[in-house]
Order: sequence, then C-alpha cells, then structure tokens
Amino acid sequence: MAVGTLTTVPVPAPRVIDRRVAGLAMVLGPLAAIPLAAAAGGIVWAGSAAGLPALATAALALGAVALGSRGLHLDGLADTADGLGASYDRAKALDVMRRGDSGPTGVATLVFVLLVQVGALTGVHNGITVAAAILVGRCTLSMACSRGVPPARPEGLGATVAGSVPRTAAIAVGVAAAGLAGLLPGLPWWRGPLAVVLAYAVAGALLWRCTRRLGGITGDTLGAGVEVAVAAALLALST
Repeated sequence: MAVGTLTTVPVPAPRVIDRRVAGLAMVLGPLAAIPLAAAAGGIVWAGSAAGLPALATAALALGAVALGSRGLHLDGLADTADGLGASYDRAKALDVMRRGDSGPTGVATLVFVLLVQVGALTGVHNGITVAAAILVGRCTLSMACSRGVPPARPEGLGATVAGSVPRTAAIAVGVAAAGLAGLLPGLPWWRGPLAVVLAYAVAGALLWRCTRRLGGITGDTLGAGVEVAVAAALLALST
C-alpha cells in the first residue's frame, strides 16, 4: 500500500486494507519513497559533476520526484490551498477540493512552494542531503495520521488512514528521523535534526489548520503536508 500509493513503482495491490495495514503503510512511507529520494540525490550529484546550473539541476531533481509520485502531493497542495481559500464553510471547502481542478489560490500556492523548494535546493550540493529532505517530508505522514486526528470525509484516502497510526509509532518515526539526520555528511550535527524539527513544525501547523477548518484530514491535506515539509527541510539544509 505504501509503495503503490506514494510512488509509481508497479506493485501488486494489497489483499486487505484495514486500519492496521493503513497505519503501517503511513509509517513505512519514507521507506517506500527511497527510490524517489535516491533519484533526486543522483540527479543533484550528476548535475554538480557535469557543471550544470544549480537552478536547472534543482528543477530536474524535484521534477523526477514529482514524476515518480504521479504529482500526487503537488496536486494535494493545490487542492488544499483552494479549499482553505474558498470559504469558511466546511462543506463548500471540501467540495472545492473534491473537484480536482486548480483555481488561482491553488496555482499560486503551488508556484510559491516550488520556488522555495527549488531555490533552497540550489544551496544543497550533496545528493545524500537532498535525498534526506525528500524522506523527511514523508516522515510527517505518520504524524498526520496519528490517533486522534479525524477524517474530514467519511470516504477516501483520508478516511482510510486517519487515526490509524499509534502515537508512539508516530513519535518514534520523528525521533528516528532526527537521529539519522544528525549523521548527514558535510554538515554540523545539529543541522539535520533542526531540518526535521522545522519540517514537522510546518506540517503540524498545516495539519492544525486543516483539522480546524475542514474537520480533519483528506488525501489532499496529506500531500500538502509532505510538500511544505520538504520545503522547510530543504531550507534548513541549504548552505
């Protein structure tokens, strides 16, 4: 479920999708995204070795991640922005998000977040560090799906995964991410954990806003959280 939902890697469909499977899939989200992170890191390494402009290399790396995830998280970011910007009425906001097209608020938000990601990535010259930022964004999925977070709708991906991750597991993912980030090469030991803290803080703020305005999470809000978390991590790791 984790690989099939978060990447374009062809895998058999899960035989059963229940709360346990859904929760485990969200916890394993960072592992499922390793191929995408490796591709981004490899592009940064190759672009730097070939002397390509940093801006072009950054765009290619992030483009590869978007292609490898079907643009799922970017679509979620745009839809979430449109929903939050459409109306304070919960039902109307969810209806706007369900339509699938992107309005001016969604497009503007998508452009701004991508500009931040590309701009920050130009200052990250280590492929391993870039890969780490991509994975940190996926680590926040377990927080967004932890116990106590309700679904905004009774159907859809959000309803399947909302509240499916035990809080201890969500905390363990964050702690493990911060610990491993402290081992990133070429950086002071505290830069990696700081990137994880900032990524979680930004994704957590968006999660709080969505639960207040929409009544819970949807698949779109999960994708939005991943994208803003990646942007925050890249900013913290940029030199």
